Amino acid sequence: MTTLEFKIEINAPKEKVWDVLWNEETYKQWVSVFCEGSYAISDWKEGSKIHFLSPNGDGMNSIIYKKIDKEYIAFKHLGEIKNFKEMPVDDATQEWSGAMETYRLIENNGLTVLEAKMDSVEKYVDYFKTTLPKALDLVKKLSEVK
Repeated sequence: MTTLEFKIEINAPKEKVWDVLWNEETYKQWVSVFCEGSYAISDWKEGSKIHFLSPNGDGMNSIIYKKIDKEYIAFKHLGEIKNFKEMPVDDATQEWSGAMETYRLIENNGLTVLEAKMDSVEKYVDYFKTTLPKALDLVKKLSEVK
């Protein structure tokens, strides 16, 4: 597995960037880069389950591994969801089960650096290298709106 790292500077306070990342309405906007209509179901508390879903009910079953409000969140991806149901871990899923995805916000004088890290199996590395920066660009645009 490869850990991909991305950074983007955003001209907004970290509280605004955090809200754009995890507020239901704006979350749906920036994750649409990965799959139109994607959304998440969770209570957004550390240790809780989170389901990342596409409109057809496919996605990932994960947990919120660590959360520091308005600073850091880490997701641990556990398995697949098919037709809104968690699937047992099979050989293909075992290859990436336990992968981490993290977001860190560091603010300095009203400028926020958003750092995103994602573990990926080799076959998806190029996809995420192209797509995640587009998603972060959208977070930047949404955060910089006055």
